[in-house]
Amino acid sequence: MHLTDPYVREAQAKGYRSRAAFKLLGIQERDRLIRPGMTIVDLGSAPGSWSQVCRELLSVKGPADSGRRVHGRIIALDMLPMEPIADVEFIEGDFREESVANELASRLHGEKVDLVVSDMAPNLSGVGAADAARVMHVCELALEFSMSHLKPEGALLVKTFQGSGYSQLVTEFKRHFVTVAPRKPPASRAQSSETFLLGRRLKTSKDLEKP
Repeated sequence: MHLTDPYVREAQAKGYRSRAAFKLLGIQERDRLIRPGMTIVDLGSAPGSWSQVCRELLSVKGPADSGRRVHGRIIALDMLPMEPIADVEFIEGDFREESVANELASRLHGEKVDLVVSDMAPNLSGVGAADAARVMHVCELALEFSMSHLKPEGALLVKTFQGSGYSQLVTEFKRHFVTVAPRKPPASRAQSSETFLLGRRLKTSKDLEKP
């Protein structure tokens, strides 16, 4: 399956570190999430294919003969090491830890971010209920992180899985975002329960007052 997967072959041909790059590209094609000038945080970034895509989408044509340059910022975080990517700032560590949070804050200089993306998935055990709980926990951590760091017009995109806990996660997203939508890009295998949840625009106090 792996060797015949067209996305695996295309990822190798285009220099992406994994086929997951095409999942983000598929969502980008529909939702136009990423635009030059943005500040993006990539949670659970290793091996780095989503950061590679973000870098491409932030690139703009520079002055004559200077090639393309990145207009914006990408800060990637992961507990695992990640091979460097040009123009991507990488912080190795658990974003729940104070030292990592402080490092991120110092790099942001008090600025909020436009987009948080997360292709994180926990190590799965094969035990349905336990795995569902792990997946939801990771998504909730990404949501909690976003509440602290997103601009009012910002967006959060997370990987999750259909099944136990999914409806509760959607409800939680709807508590915080004006629009919430599931996404199943073409590169996400049809037989997989994998899906992506996209929340856009943080709710204001006025939104929260609406019935």
